[in-house]
Amino acid sequence: MRLLHLGWPHLPLRLERAARPLPEPVVLGGHPWDPGRVLDCSPAARRHGIRRGMTLAAAHALAPDAAFLVPDLDRYRAAAEAALDALATFAPYVEGETDPERDEFGGAYLGIDGLERLWGAEPVLLGRIATAIAPHVPGPLRAGIAGSRFGSFVAAIVARDGLPGTDVTWHAVPPGGVEAEAAFLAPLPVTLLPATDDTQLRLRTLGVRRIGEFAALPRAAVMARFGAEGGFLHDLASGCDGRRIVPRRPAERLRASAELEPPVDSLESIRFVLHRLAEALCGQLTARGAGATVARLEWREAGGSSLVEQPLPGPTSRPEAVERLLLARLEVAPPRHPVEWIALELDRVVPAGGRQLGLFGPQAARAAHLEWQVADLSIRFGEGRVLRAVLHDPDARLPEDRVGWVEAAARPREATAPSREAAARPRDRPSPSRDRPSATRGSRRP
Repeated sequence: MRLLHLGWPHLPLRLERAARPLPEPVVLGGHPWDPGRVLDCSPAARRHGIRRGMTLAAAHALAPDAAFLVPDLDRYRAAAEAALDALATFAPYVEGETDPERDEFGGAYLGIDGLERLWGAEPVLLGRIATAIAPHVPGPLRAGIAGSRFGSFVAAIVARDGLPGTDVTWHAVPPGGVEAEAAFLAPLPVTLLPATDDTQLRLRTLGVRRIGEFAALPRAAVMARFGAEGGFLHDLASGCDGRRIVPRRPAERLRASAELEPPVDSLESIRFVLHRLAEALCGQLTARGAGATVARLEWREAGGSSLVEQPLPGPTSRPEAVERLLLARLEVAPPRHPVEWIALELDRVVPAGGRQLGLFGPQAARAAHLEWQVADLSIRFGEGRVLRAVLHDPDARLPEDRVGWVEAAARPREATAPSREAAARPRDRPSPSRDRPSATRGSRRP
């Protein structure tokens, strides 16, 4: 997994400076006589010892000549919401804090697995993101890319490389799993770990200065001395951060599009673009352990726009499966004119369920493939051509009432559902056909 951390240090103060010029030093939080706390402060105020979270009265005692400003929390919140909405156009999984009073405000995490097929390499993607969010969050941007939350967060802090043409300072940890994360963190100071002040003091007392030195300690010994916090910090130092992104909005629909210049008129060219879009979106689904149940393909040609919607036999994140069904739809009804623009949308995203396979049944895994093959046949031969038999009422008098035919590509719960009469009939009572007197020859009427 590849995660991108974006940081806008001192975002509330940035927004105030963008609105009007401010003197130095500046304390943002309210008037000195207010009972509130410091929300943000300028570098000059920090040189006086003022820190975020201290009372306004204490800040005024340290810097009585500072300018104390009342914060506009609604404006800060709206700017953060706009920035996160802009980020959501690049990646479907975006995590960010919109409450200015929380410490996490001014940062965001993005899952960028598979996005290089849509936006280019990581530096290109970062440049596009910086351009999109610049109107909402002014000032320089710090970015870090790694395989974990802690790794990307630290990479943004220690970043020194500037991205050409932008006001972005960034650093990317090379892919390589836990070993690469641990090697990156090892020479950095242990103060970067999210430890309490008491734990940091005890680490300094023990002579632990680097993250690598802390990771080299036996985990059992660390937990015996520092408890659960020590185990968590030891995992971070070892590159084992299992915390995932928690999207601010659940991704129920993923969409990607591509402009075709020049327009293409062959199915092979359309298939190439469709393959790239499917891989990008399915990569995001795989990273989150989810699958889509509906695929929509839209394109624009000289004669107008067209849209096809294809229900999927089950939740899937396999790009070749989505591509195969949509391409079959195009082969049945291909575009009449060169295609100028194409978009793929995966809708109704749900958690992907596992499949229990039998120990002695090697053919059990083929059941899911059969559903996709049936759906493919239904597309190629048309509706009403591929059917399956369904047992409705085994006790019906007429054979045609016992078995019915339904679309083979229908969902399993629709295909195997019994009739209303059979479902409503109690199982411990005989069917109406058995209760009804027989009218055959030789029977005596009461």
